Amino acid sequence: MKKIASIFKNKEIVNRIFFTIMILLVIRIGAAITVPGVTPQGELSNALNEAGAVALMDLLGGGALSNFSIFALGVSPYITAQIIVQLLQKDVLPALTELSKQGQYGRKKTEMATRYLTLMLGAVQAYGIIKTMENSEYIAINMSLNFWTYAYIIVIMLAGTMTVMWLGDQITEKGLGNGISVVIFAGCIRSLPIQISTAFKTWVGPDTYKVPSELIKGSFQFALYVLAFLLILAFVVFVERSVRKIPVQHSGKSGGQTASMAKASFLPIKLNSAGVIPVIFASSILMAPSVIASFITSDTSAEWLKIFSISETVTMPWFDGSTWQMPWGLIIYVVLILLFTFFYSSIQIDPEKLAENFRKNGSYIPGVRPGNETERYVKKVVNRVTCIGAIALAFIAALPVVLTLSGIFGSNSSLAIGGTGLIIAVGVSIEIMNQIDGLLAGKTFDEVQATAGRG
Repeated sequence: MKKIASIFKNKEIVNRIFFTIMILLVIRIGAAITVPGVTPQGELSNALNEAGAVALMDLLGGGALSNFSIFALGVSPYITAQIIVQLLQKDVLPALTELSKQGQYGRKKTEMATRYLTLMLGAVQAYGIIKTMENSEYIAINMSLNFWTYAYIIVIMLAGTMTVMWLGDQITEKGLGNGISVVIFAGCIRSLPIQISTAFKTWVGPDTYKVPSELIKGSFQFALYVLAFLLILAFVVFVERSVRKIPVQHSGKSGGQTASMAKASFLPIKLNSAGVIPVIFASSILMAPSVIASFITSDTSAEWLKIFSISETVTMPWFDGSTWQMPWGLIIYVVLILLFTFFYSSIQIDPEKLAENFRKNGSYIPGVRPGNETERYVKKVVNRVTCIGAIALAFIAALPVVLTLSGIFGSNSSLAIGGTGLIIAVGVSIEIMNQIDGLLAGKTFDEVQATAGRG
């Protein structure tokens, strides 16, 4: 309570909170405006309730895909472009590698290149979404189907994406948290009250009041559902906040170090250093075959496409002539998440550069020789930590799919808990709280300085 009171006493934090809420309100208004000439169909809402690629696209769009709004693309093209540019900076494209070493100027140029790439990827992705949804009868286009019609819709969707990106930048500059992350965060939490309300109506609905035994049973099921949700939420928070601390000492300072300074000097390796990027990558790859198929043919219900659908099972023949179901899409999904977690973590944490920086700064890990031995030690620790983080990430991301396929919630797959949205919501919440703590600490420091000056 004391911290909450401190937040509302801090004028800067209150202004930032109010500004962020107003920007999110503008985004929600835009998300309610359907692209002119397009009518969403009932099948679209059914697809969004499933734990599939379309649901992830809606998540990255801040919930704007549900009625095919002008913000339907969301920040998905920007995230993809950002990842590609980061990969190219790792000694793949010399020009970008050089820009990454040029400080503020290099960051501005890199950001400009990312935005140009966003436009190109956004145009391709917009056309793919339009064709996929049109062929799947998720939307109906109320205009003549020609090049100019598609170009018109694509331009509107691209304008919506750039607007969302600009609004996200405003949040970063004048609000709380990273703007792009906050936009996605808003899309993640918007469905939470609806999900809890649906669960309550399912188990403690009007019909259960007629039979006392059914009411008791339904209340128990709902309480168990809420408890399971809280346990999974606690697990996600634990994963997001878990770090492996490697102790670090500094030559020339060890003699003057106090016990508290030595304790605070460490290299933190996050359990989930890759965030949700592996999940986005895996979902994008699984979605690619259906998008490519939509360019070639109007039949997007082919049996072979089910192999790449995480929410469906494929019928497999058995030796005695019988059949059995195999969730190939889910298996591929989990494997891709594991692989991309290791891949992206190696990009985020470069043991070779860490060892080189340690050497330049006169730092070292106790009991480990500087140079190659430090590099090998850090690489070993990172691989072990990433292994646990990758398994945890795959478990959380695959949980709603597993619950849906198991039929535990019947036909109402929207009750499935866990998933990418929960990881994003927890990660952004922690980031915002850290920023608030920093602002409060800054104000406290300024007050101490002012008091000292008056003294």
